[in-house]
Amino acid sequence: MWQVMRKMHPYLQVRKTLQQNYLSSNFLLQSCVKENQNHGCGSTLIKIMMLVILELHGFRGFRRVMQPRLRFILPSRRTIGRDCYVIYKEEISELKKNFKKLSSKICLTTNTWTSVQNLSYLCLIAHFIDDDWKLHKRIIGFCPISDRSGEVIGMAVERCLLHWGIDRVFSVTSSHDVGLQYLKKRLNSWKGTVLGGEYLHVRCVAHILNLIVEDSLSEMHDSILRIRNAIKYVRSSPSRLQKFNKCVEKEKIDFKRHLCLDVETRWNSTYLMLKAAVKFQKAFDLLEMTDKKYTMELTMKSGTPTTDDWGYTRSLLYFLKFFNDVTLSLSGSLHITNNEYMKEIFGIGFMIDSKIDSNDAILRVMALKMKKKFEKYLDVDNFNILLFIALILDPRYKLKCVNFIIENICDATRATKLKDEVKSVLDSLFQSYDTFRASFSGNSSGDEEIDSSFLSDVHDVALDAYLFFKKQQVSDNGGYSKSELDKYLDGYHGKASSSFDILDWWKINAPTYPTLALIARDVLAIPVSTVASESDFITGGRGFDSSWSASTPRLVETLVCVQNWLRCSSQPIHLENILEQTGSHPT
Repeated sequence: MWQVMRKMHPYLQVRKTLQQNYLSSNFLLQSCVKENQNHGCGSTLIKIMMLVILELHGFRGFRRVMQPRLRFILPSRRTIGRDCYVIYKEEISELKKNFKKLSSKICLTTNTWTSVQNLSYLCLIAHFIDDDWKLHKRIIGFCPISDRSGEVIGMAVERCLLHWGIDRVFSVTSSHDVGLQYLKKRLNSWKGTVLGGEYLHVRCVAHILNLIVEDSLSEMHDSILRIRNAIKYVRSSPSRLQKFNKCVEKEKIDFKRHLCLDVETRWNSTYLMLKAAVKFQKAFDLLEMTDKKYTMELTMKSGTPTTDDWGYTRSLLYFLKFFNDVTLSLSGSLHITNNEYMKEIFGIGFMIDSKIDSNDAILRVMALKMKKKFEKYLDVDNFNILLFIALILDPRYKLKCVNFIIENICDATRATKLKDEVKSVLDSLFQSYDTFRASFSGNSSGDEEIDSSFLSDVHDVALDAYLFFKKQQVSDNGGYSKSELDKYLDGYHGKASSSFDILDWWKINAPTYPTLALIARDVLAIPVSTVASESDFITGGRGFDSSWSASTPRLVETLVCVQNWLRCSSQPIHLENILEQTGSHPT
């Protein structure tokens, strides 16, 4: 036993390194032996294993000690890198076939990322709903770009679409409209847009909410800074934390969560930090009276938190909670979110308005400030009409709900204009898709289709009689026959429910509303956020760390894309997690 331990001693540090990087050498060796090389490479991608560690002398020695009887030549990082690229090409081939068969249009999201060498990358993600009414999201491009000008970004997206053979794009969701004019012209030349691409661009809701929050946090910078410094002081040493805990006990504060520090570029972490800190206000006040070093050290910086600081923070937290909840709600990666967009935005506006008349002076002042920011960044005139259409295509709400929201967020004149525009766009969409469906099926969709089985063996006189009957039926109805759209808008489709699945509903009712189902497949696929979950809370730039410094752009794109494809749609796309994990694959 001791002899084995002595032999293993030189490799203990290597083992520690493996554990720290969430690696399992045993898993690697077993996967390489039991499975074919490609499968092992796929496992490597999914488990996020370091390519460079395979060539370390210490790792090979560790493997020989742990598996002395295993006669297996461990592949080099370059070999595994090449195998990864083979998988990448195979997956591209399969995805291209799927895109070619896809009857719906593609919705895109674009994002730019920066490496430590200041190299810019463009990330392009395709969103679509398949024939079985399942939502899919695939990273189809992670390529370097020379700069972030509109033309460069537009041309990069164009090259990626040409590479994939995608020529029908329904929308592009991004933080800015940079590059959209160029892309719009190119897509129109391909005849791949709807309504001339007028509603092609969708602004990222997370970016909009970030702007509002950033403005609010900047106005309270001093108050937040003093609270942050107080938390840093308490957490800087065990003895200081012990003193603070005694203050907590004396004040009988029953709060199980501990103080936490924020990441200043993630506003949701600032929200969580302040949320926990206000619970300990009395403990901080007592610490200020009993710990002279605390007062002296913080006075040299920005001072200790004041009563006004805590008051302003409580008011800010009230609003941050709503923004936090809305961002989480609209940042889902595995379910439809755009049908909730207008309701959530209306909810924020309603919440702000309700606090303007509050008896709490601080809350009232904060609401007035927030109202200005809300109107500044969420101008109704800049709303993409397709997001109203998405709510109409939710059978629980439809047009009446949209009109109600418009009437409550606009003055009478603007409300009338916006309602007319929404209805006009809805009618234009229906006409466009109905014409396409009619040309595709070879039948006119203006009138009700005649059942061919009913007329197959009937004489022409019977056909004339049938057509006369249909004409008389229209006349009896006042000369108006309800279209598919009218039937949908006038119909009752049940009450709102949290368990309601809009894709399942459209899958079941597609035969009843065939044209609207085509519209729903495209509209409901529109993402309202460019990235998922906590990535949406970033107020700083997006980037990845120095572990990518030796990686070639081809390998970067290979690892990012293939990992997403192998995971398929069973897991949400957390691009930052992918970059953080695959960042340990330098070559």
